[in-house]
Amino acid sequence: MVVNRGSLGEVVVTQTPDKSAQPGQSVTFACKSNTVLYRYEHGTLSKGRYYTSWYFQKAGEVMKLLIYYSDERNSGVSSKFSGGGGHPSSGGNGLDFSLTISGVQAEDAGDYYCLMLHQISGNWVFTQ
Repeated sequence: MVVNRGSLGEVVVTQTPDKSAQPGQSVTFACKSNTVLYRYEHGTLSKGRYYTSWYFQKAGEVMKLLIYYSDERNSGVSSKFSGGGGHPSSGGNGLDFSLTISGVQAEDAGDYYCLMLHQISGNWVFTQ
């Protein structure tokens, strides 16, 4: 859980605790905010999408971007990674987001982080 307190109020983000899975199974991580995320209303790819990203990191290695705009895979990222909750037209509410790994393998072991962007009273607030 991440809490960002300040004069703008309180943003609380809760991420799924540790999970385990057998090779070949699917696993889903959840990230929930108590405040609706910023939603970009311009452009084509990003229009109407909430600003949630998912990152993966193995011990001693650099963090790797997997998903951006809640459900867009970064270039070179396997299709077994998918993001959910990214657009109102698909049921997204701006509060609940997910990362699913289909057909998990041993090399997928590591730490997964969600990064959220909020705009509160004209100020940018990032939570991870």
